[in-house]
Amino acid sequence: MATARRRANRLTPYLFVAPALLVLAVGLLYPIGYMVWASFLDWSPSQRIGEAEFVGMRNYVGLLGDASFQESVRVTLVFAAAVVSIEMVLGVGLALLLDRQIRGMSLLRTVFILPMMIAPIVVGLIWRYMYHPSVGVFNRTLESWGLEPIPWLSSPDWALASVIIADVWQWTPFVFILSLAALQSLPRSALEAARVDGASEWQQVWHIKLPLMLPVLIVTALLRLIDAFKVLEVILVMTNGGPGLSTEIVSLRIQRTVAEFRQLGTGAAMSIYLLLIVLVLTVAMFLFGKWREGRDARVRARAAEAEAA
Repeated sequence: MATARRRANRLTPYLFVAPALLVLAVGLLYPIGYMVWASFLDWSPSQRIGEAEFVGMRNYVGLLGDASFQESVRVTLVFAAAVVSIEMVLGVGLALLLDRQIRGMSLLRTVFILPMMIAPIVVGLIWRYMYHPSVGVFNRTLESWGLEPIPWLSSPDWALASVIIADVWQWTPFVFILSLAALQSLPRSALEAARVDGASEWQQVWHIKLPLMLPVLIVTALLRLIDAFKVLEVILVMTNGGPGLSTEIVSLRIQRTVAEFRQLGTGAAMSIYLLLIVLVLTVAMFLFGKWREGRDARVRARAAEAEAA
């Protein structure tokens, strides 16, 4: 009887999470499995999946030699690295700047997060009109200063930078919100001790605030990195991947392959490649976070031993 009771106690937690696991399996694992199977097929929208020809690894091998797909991967990596880096610097900087009790600060914080609440298609339209070569606010400002207008969206040298600026404008508030929440949850005793010891504001930021915020910053960067690989609407509205392939990221290439070229199997293979890239970067950031936590724990342990001695 006691053995049966212990077994039942061990199984009880799994029974509670079983409904959630079932929903996860149906809503996540089944679509991924379906996509993996589709990536091995020569499948067009005019066919049922059972009628598609099985081609094995042909879609994957073909993409490895596809210069357009390789360029899309390169553009995606450049775009993701740029937006995440800039947004993290600006978001954390704004959080450090606005983590103060100043009159009207609540209103200022609200204003900062407004871009994040706008639909991506609307953001794309706003920036497309702002970048307009003749009536856009940027070029009209440059002309009023006696400078030459810039072909923001029509030049391969400027188009990707223009898209990056739009994404940074929209999603820096996301980093700002999470960074500010992390700042306000820091133990005040550590900051007060640093002030008593004579630490300057910069020393407090570099040696206390940022290290304590690191777990939140890693998660924030990871969320933004994943989202940067999935961005579609803003680029679709602003440039549609052009000029040429200068702003065609992988998600846009997948959309074009499926909707325009009607190659569902190839599009599924592209999606798998994109999933693998994101998975590798996620694991790398997770391992980096674990390494930093372990290193900080060892430093604290040595400091405690030295203080005890």
